[in-house]
Amino acid sequence: MKKLGKLSLSHELENLRYCKKCCQLLTRPKLYVENDVCGGCLWEEEKERIDWGQRSFDVRVIASEARRKARWRKTYDCAIGVSGGKDSTFQALYAKEMLGLNCLLVSAFPDEITEIGKKNFDNLVNQGFDCIRIYVNPQLLKQLMRRDFFEYLHFRKATEYPLWASVYTVAKEKNIPLIIQGENAALTLGVSEDMNTDWDASTVYKTNTIAGATAIEHYPEVPREQLKLYTFPDMSDWDGKAIWLNYFVKEWSQWDNAQFAISRGLEVRIDTMENLGRIHPWTCLDSDFHMVSQYHKFCKLGFGFATDECAYNIRENRMTREEGFDLIDKYDGKCADKYIDRFCEFVGITREEHDVTVDKFANRDLMIKVGNRWELKPDLKKLRYS
Repeated sequence: MKKLGKLSLSHELENLRYCKKCCQLLTRPKLYVENDVCGGCLWEEEKERIDWGQRSFDVRVIASEARRKARWRKTYDCAIGVSGGKDSTFQALYAKEMLGLNCLLVSAFPDEITEIGKKNFDNLVNQGFDCIRIYVNPQLLKQLMRRDFFEYLHFRKATEYPLWASVYTVAKEKNIPLIIQGENAALTLGVSEDMNTDWDASTVYKTNTIAGATAIEHYPEVPREQLKLYTFPDMSDWDGKAIWLNYFVKEWSQWDNAQFAISRGLEVRIDTMENLGRIHPWTCLDSDFHMVSQYHKFCKLGFGFATDECAYNIRENRMTREEGFDLIDKYDGKCADKYIDRFCEFVGITREEHDVTVDKFANRDLMIKVGNRWELKPDLKKLRYS
């Protein structure tokens, strides 16, 4: 046992730390850390020093350039990848109403869209947009999700490839000069290893969820022609820009995007936060499998989606660090059995197979099993205020 302050901690926990400003566990993959402060908090501090008037001017220059190129090419001004949720609602309407862009929305259909997801998607499109919806082969998708679940406890990889690649594929095929992405996680979460922290979104394929290999490399057993919608196109001969909107727009935040989207017709979930494993009802609306994925992440890494939500709120002074940890204890890693059972049915596995696989990947240095679920070890919680 090693002493950390006045607390006696088990050996496997002695080198772990939480961000001393928010509630983020500093072992998060690819997280930038400086003096025990996470990159997300450092970005929030940097925002106070930014000339947002200049950045607003800069993005309008980019938009003007896109309109000029689009007129010459007889195409759309920009392409925007959307789900119909709070962030994509904000970015699409900001591009249309604030930047004056003629937008083409692009949406890769999720694994199993919810009824509220359908309503929100229709609500966005009905506010004045053309849209392309991309449907991947559902049988192949289920096969890939099942494979990644058993091999990595990370079935989301299969759904993220087409989600991110689709807007780049459409922009290149239609010679659209601008792609607008929403939030650069290298800034807002601080996961900046291997990713740039400027406006350039052309390296989106390096995000945590899909980094490490292309779809063709990741699924070598699948004929590459079947992975076309999973594959980022070669953009080297594309004369355009891909930008992160949050780099240019001061008002971008999870909270403010939600309030804006709700004011424009977004519907939120009505389930309890205990069932959803989060503290707000306006996140991850299009698929019930988000909750399952976050439970899996919680078992492997020691934090889930509620941690991210609380970190955002702490940085924006919407709650204290202590209040954040209280909410994390209450909601992080929670997921109703109905969502897990629905996932098992979708990918064609039994609940027993699911639970055995979760047990296989659960991080026993951080987690302890209570009943049939994994929870944080009590010793880990002691680190929060050390």
